[in-house]
Amino acid sequence: MAVTDLAMSRVAAAIAEPARARMLCALMDGHARTSTELAVIAGVGPPTASTHLARLTEMALLRRHVQGRHRYYALEDPSVAEALEGLMVIGQGAAPTFAPNTPQRLRFARTCYDHMAGELAVTLHDACVGAGWLVPAADAGSDYRLTEEGARAFSAMGVDVAAVRARRRRFARPCMDWSVRRPHLAGALGAALLELAIGREWVRRDLDGRALTLTSAGRRGLGRRFGIEMPG
Repeated sequence: MAVTDLAMSRVAAAIAEPARARMLCALMDGHARTSTELAVIAGVGPPTASTHLARLTEMALLRRHVQGRHRYYALEDPSVAEALEGLMVIGQGAAPTFAPNTPQRLRFARTCYDHMAGELAVTLHDACVGAGWLVPAADAGSDYRLTEEGARAFSAMGVDVAAVRARRRRFARPCMDWSVRRPHLAGALGAALLELAIGREWVRRDLDGRALTLTSAGRRGLGRRFGIEMPG
């Protein structure tokens, strides 16, 4: 137990430094960035950025890719993004009169590493649960089980459910959305839904940020498939 406590405190200390926290949050869109780019984002010089990045890599929060003379950094895996999302919820407090100060574009739709977050993602999550496609999995803690009806619905949209199940990660789970304070869908199925939405051009990624733009085709397609109506 003492070993676990020590490991948790070391990770918390690594995240707690403001410049390192900014670096981690910048990588929550799932893209890799160079140390130079991350230094600018964190507002520190290159030598300081290198020290911070070495600490985050040592703590298994980041992984480094070497390509020629460039060093690219990305989050270690989706669980890091999900942990950061949870810390953002805690960090904003739990007041009943919670009012988000997140920019509207990010509140509406954004990436959280490899899945979708924001108002749009929460609406899709609620539609899946309300339609009976996702139900709590009795043997998997807080995870979801995809029902037969849900499997047919996702397959009809173009999701290869068998391939998604075969991925070496949790299949479907609720993830508390830090800007809405209600769950969106994470896990392999959440990632597959984002891939589908981008592939069908239902949403478009920002070139330089986490925001997602809902297209007119997406408004029609998601409305038809999920029975939802999003504002124009």
